[in-house]
Amino acid sequence: MTQHFDVLIAGGGLNGPTLALALADAGLSVAVVDPRPVDARSGDTFDGRAYALAVASVRLLSALGLWEELAGDSQPIRQVKASQGQPGEGAAPFFLHFDSAETEEGPVGHMLEDRFLYRALMAAMADKVTHWPDVAVTGQQPGPAGVTVSLSDGRQITARLLVGADGRGSGVAQRAGIRRQGWDYGQTALVAALDHGLPHDGIAHQYFMSTGPLAILPLPGKRSSVVWSETHANAAAIAALDDAGFLSVLHPRFGDFLGGIALAGPRFSYPLSLSLAERYAAPRVALVGDAAHGVHPIAGQGLNLGLRDVAALAQVLVDAARCGEDIGSELVLERYQGWRRFDATALALGMDGVNRLFGTDNGLVSAARGLGMGLVTRIPALRRGFMRQAAGLSIDPMPRLLTGRTL
Repeated sequence: MTQHFDVLIAGGGLNGPTLALALADAGLSVAVVDPRPVDARSGDTFDGRAYALAVASVRLLSALGLWEELAGDSQPIRQVKASQGQPGEGAAPFFLHFDSAETEEGPVGHMLEDRFLYRALMAAMADKVTHWPDVAVTGQQPGPAGVTVSLSDGRQITARLLVGADGRGSGVAQRAGIRRQGWDYGQTALVAALDHGLPHDGIAHQYFMSTGPLAILPLPGKRSSVVWSETHANAAAIAALDDAGFLSVLHPRFGDFLGGIALAGPRFSYPLSLSLAERYAAPRVALVGDAAHGVHPIAGQGLNLGLRDVAALAQVLVDAARCGEDIGSELVLERYQGWRRFDATALALGMDGVNRLFGTDNGLVSAARGLGMGLVTRIPALRRGFMRQAAGLSIDPMPRLLTGRTL
């Protein structure tokens, strides 16, 4: 017999399972289809991948009953310092400083390793959500009452709504005829985790250099995550070096402020681009996360943007279901798209603008940006506004999950 669900989610990374839990907690039947094996990311060994979770994202995880378990493995971000620098010369004195002591929300955010978050999501789904690992969505056919979804194991599943949480190359979006806009940044991100000799004191650093930004993000203990953007050519040459060579190139950019540095896990690299879906909804289809918007990692907002989508879509669907509406109808999905598309696009383009603004050595541009950032630093109201935006607290209206409330 054909199985039927209220919502079928394509993609089992982080956004898909988080959405599934939010919907299941509110009484909807949900299945998650994930082409990767269930243990692909839940090993005990630290692999260097970590996320900067905004305040609103932490509140969402709290509302789902996950944060109490995760908090002990997280690192609070107490300050953020931004500086300009030159490749090989390290950073100049910081020109922008955010301090959590200025707000009532506590830490600016929390760093959390991928393995802990993924493992918690898998465990929470076990008793609430149907989860099919090692299976992919291969086809979809929307109809007036639902969508028929074909899976790679030959089964067909029906649902009232199909959600694409399947990344930038979203097959769900492509099959729905949703086009994308965007461009290549000409940069590749080099990602690694470092052990260092001195404590970081919970301070995150962002160095803006002409070849690309370098983020140094605090992890528990004397350890930090590095997201280092370079031109494609530079990154390819650096990635080809052995570990000692990699550190020798990184060190003059990183500086000595944390003492000696050593690699604490494997290195990763991926090309950087902007990729925006022209629509977040189609007949019986909704997109979340990178399937809707792939952004530059300059402010660490990729996962946070996806969790904003999750909070908004979950609230729209649950409220519609409680009112007896068809949750996959065009009217319901338009509410979600209207809520999320402007906010996500504005933030994506804002990060794009920051990357371009700081990616030049032009003297006039440098003077102008220094003046502008100096004003932000010296005017408390502006500074707190930037901090609230980074914390994910400036959305209007605010989805309930992002305030820590359940649906």
